[in-house]
Amino acid sequence: MASLNTLRTKFGAVLSVIIALALLAFILSLKTDMGFSDNDPKVGVIDGDKIRYSEYMNQYDAIKSRNGGMEASTDQESDQLAAATWQALFADHVLAPGFEQMGIEVPEQERLDMVSGKIPSQAFYSAFGDPRTGAYNAAAVSQFLSQAATDARAQQAWNDLNDQAKLERAVQKYAALIGKGAYVNKLEIENGVAAANKVFGGKYVAKRYASVPDSLVSVSSGEIKSFYNTHKEMFKQSPSRTLSYVVFEVNATDDDMLNLEKEVRGVGEQFDAAEDVKLFVRQDRHGEIADRYVTAAQLGEQAEALAAGKMFGPELKNNVWTMARVVESRMAPDTLGLKMIVLPYTAEKLADSLKTVATSANFADLSRQYSANEELAAAGGEVGVYPFSAFNTVLAEALSDAKKGDVVKVISGDAIQLVNVYRADKPSKHYKVATVSYPVEASAATLRDVHNQASTFAVNAKGSAAAFNEAASKAAATPRVATLNMGDRSVRGLEGSREVARWAYGADKGDLSEIFKVGKDYVVALLTEIDNDSYTSVKKAAPQIQNRLLRDKKYDYIVKNLSDASLDGAAESFGSEVADFKDVTFGSFYIDGVGVEPALVGAIAETTEQGKVPAPIKGLSGVYLFEVTAIDPAEKQQTAEDEKVRAEAMAEGMMQQRVLPALQEMSNMKDLSGRYF
Repeated sequence: MASLNTLRTKFGAVLSVIIALALLAFILSLKTDMGFSDNDPKVGVIDGDKIRYSEYMNQYDAIKSRNGGMEASTDQESDQLAAATWQALFADHVLAPGFEQMGIEVPEQERLDMVSGKIPSQAFYSAFGDPRTGAYNAAAVSQFLSQAATDARAQQAWNDLNDQAKLERAVQKYAALIGKGAYVNKLEIENGVAAANKVFGGKYVAKRYASVPDSLVSVSSGEIKSFYNTHKEMFKQSPSRTLSYVVFEVNATDDDMLNLEKEVRGVGEQFDAAEDVKLFVRQDRHGEIADRYVTAAQLGEQAEALAAGKMFGPELKNNVWTMARVVESRMAPDTLGLKMIVLPYTAEKLADSLKTVATSANFADLSRQYSANEELAAAGGEVGVYPFSAFNTVLAEALSDAKKGDVVKVISGDAIQLVNVYRADKPSKHYKVATVSYPVEASAATLRDVHNQASTFAVNAKGSAAAFNEAASKAAATPRVATLNMGDRSVRGLEGSREVARWAYGADKGDLSEIFKVGKDYVVALLTEIDNDSYTSVKKAAPQIQNRLLRDKKYDYIVKNLSDASLDGAAESFGSEVADFKDVTFGSFYIDGVGVEPALVGAIAETTEQGKVPAPIKGLSGVYLFEVTAIDPAEKQQTAEDEKVRAEAMAEGMMQQRVLPALQEMSNMKDLSGRYF
């Protein structure tokens, strides 16, 4: 059943992929011109258009509203909302106007075909795909639309989903248009056929770079600088902030655990003795009453006690004390198949009239004629087959006694629903459960103690990085280092650290932060570096460059000391053994016993003559010599036509994958919002 809540849950995935082709992560940049001179500051730039605070927030609030209006509760959710906002702004400022200029549009019939599933749509599939079967559930669409007919938020969610689907379709058309420009020439086809139709076997010997001590080769600072200058584009970067921080962990003490257990067992005695279970649970802030009925099988480990009318628990599991009782139980069909007619709440007389004449035989026709929801009407009222546990309380109460062929009137919100039960399986007992859960938490006294530790540290850490490190040593704490690239909204590995990141964007080098509450812990940070350069410095890039140059020099060293170029001679020189390889083709990803070595695979696949040992191969992990001893035809021979289709499809796919990243790069997107959001 696709309720509004269900759609909201799935909508997160839809929002994170506004279009079907996955948008790659934005490479966000910060310039010194922040544009904070007025009451509507600039928070970004897209294709030369200034993105003001008001526009960003309007889009952010709209997306948040589609997700139920709730603020992000985790860093991941916050990042998803922010990414979805920038994606929506990119669509508004670049995609939509570009498609309009090109005449790319999605007609109404094409939209309807996406809704029905005739044309696959990632947006609709994300919302209405059946997780059990992997198939698109068109009936779930109809069911949701029955709600949207009288629910303004559901209608808005539906409209947004359609807009996303149409944008997705327009992007697909544009990508297809670009992809058709792919061309594979005759020589590429001939080479592809030759490569695909040969399978190579032989022998090889290897010398790993790691086996050569670094002391035998050297890399000078001048060589590092020279490599950096000639390969500078490899070191492009986003502006960043580097900080050092200390975490003061808040954990429940042994005394906290004992006191909580005593409290929980006392509550458990009261809960077990309570005559009015609902009232007791509602008066306890840790209590919750389920809104759905479940079977005994769905109760899991609680089933034995609850089915017998007893209290389950209190039991400690995963740092949570849990106890549960059955609020009420009822017999109900395990599975129900439903059709539905949706009417406005003002049409109760019509609903009553239809109920008197409706049957399973004529219900689909009545739904097509009278249902206020067009999509549901078009489907003959078909909602689908669902377990009883899938229904909320209103529907569950109405359908628990229903039998096959019944027509039930349900009044929900501003709608009247006539529900035809065309399938009702054998009834079984279902339970509605009330749960009281107490998480294991540190006491107020423990919180104060840890906060005092953080406060003492913060006083001692002021002034310099040296003072910070000395204070950490006195506090027996180990400083952690993190780098925030512009656009990052949290410190990696530090859940709930949005405020820390926001502080870092506005702080000066050497600033010490306030004491942040991050999750259950306390954090104090020191901003150690601000890097607004477009390229990584030589100093930062040096370790990466040194490793690259060490590999090159070790290759030269190994080859220079290779006195015998035969496999046996090389094996003796390398201190290794000759090994076999087989079933290597041009398309092989790796070689057994070797690993991923593209250069070696390519050299083997280019061999035309057996029994020769080519020049040593410079691999990723070592130096290789090989000899091909067998060149056999592939079991399945590739034709020129097959190769043409394959190569063109690959080329077209690669072009299509690059469409959106290329548009984003050309639009020069900049996220300047770090200190605000």
